[in-house]
Amino acid sequence: MHVVLAGGGTAGHIEPALALADALRRQDPSVGITALGTERGLETRLVPERGYELALIPAVPLPRKPTPELITVPGRLRGTVKAAEDVLERTKADCVVGFGGYVAMPAYLAAKRRGVPIVVHEANARPGLANKIGARYTKHVAVSTPDSKLRHARYVGIPLRRSIATLDRMAVRHEARAAFGLDAAPPTLLVSGGSQGARRLNEVIESVAPALQRSGVQVLHAVGPKNDLPRPDNMPGMPPYVPVPYVDRMDLAYAAADMMLCRAGAMTVAELSAVGLPAAYVPLPIGNGEQRLNAQPLVKAGGGVIVDDADLTADWVRENVLPVLTDPGRLHAMSRAAAEFGRPDADELLVGMVYEAIAARQA
Repeated sequence: MHVVLAGGGTAGHIEPALALADALRRQDPSVGITALGTERGLETRLVPERGYELALIPAVPLPRKPTPELITVPGRLRGTVKAAEDVLERTKADCVVGFGGYVAMPAYLAAKRRGVPIVVHEANARPGLANKIGARYTKHVAVSTPDSKLRHARYVGIPLRRSIATLDRMAVRHEARAAFGLDAAPPTLLVSGGSQGARRLNEVIESVAPALQRSGVQVLHAVGPKNDLPRPDNMPGMPPYVPVPYVDRMDLAYAAADMMLCRAGAMTVAELSAVGLPAAYVPLPIGNGEQRLNAQPLVKAGGGVIVDDADLTADWVRENVLPVLTDPGRLHAMSRAAAEFGRPDADELLVGMVYEAIAARQA
């Protein structure tokens, strides 16, 4: 069996594709896997690092929404679709799995032409153009939110790294807190705004950290590598405030924490729910509003709270986050709700859909 994965461009497309690749190989070490990508995407680094073949095709950026520019897409796509077809022919592909973005569209069109089964995975609550079109070509459509409107949607979740999907937070909590220089006992708030949305969160948490410490809460703060590192005033006898440029072991950060303050990207929401970590979500106030839509089902289930970026202040943290962190019963209830909503087995469920799509073609 050979599976072609189309999920290049951003980590939000690539990481789920690689998690699926790992799951396919766990089930059948002999399965062939090729990832489609372009010269300018993160896949040029991430895919080879994980040991998978990368096949490059020309990049054809797609408009997020229907616009007059959409009329020019078919002409610009011809060469890219032909390149994708060549990859399918060379690998004798049994299935194409697309994760959205400008690599997925030519892969879907090439698979449609050659009669190769298609599986679509949509990580965001609001699907992009490529997956809307891909969903017309197959009944095998996996989504990350239970109320998705995408055609033929089946709620699967987002395939995650095994270090996250299999994480037992309580089992490694002591090790995790020691690794970050945190105290063993106090309730712990993890803060990260990601690579692009950190500034606002950084400003607020720096101002409110002393109040949290005085209330018995310690803070692990990933400020982002491009931002200045705060100089905390850790007074003797108070829980620490630990700022770090970035965290390369998010599994340990999740294990160390009792709650998180963060943005609401699809991967973040999926990871936190999978590990049962409640969060205060602050959707990025840009784009088409998809971050709020990503977090809303989990918040509705009781696994977190949500606040508009403009309303995030030190007072809001004191009034809405601090009471959760200092109430063990409420923390436990929110953690359980998040875990019940999460899909740590999304990679295996998506593997099942791949085999289902192949079997349907052979039937």
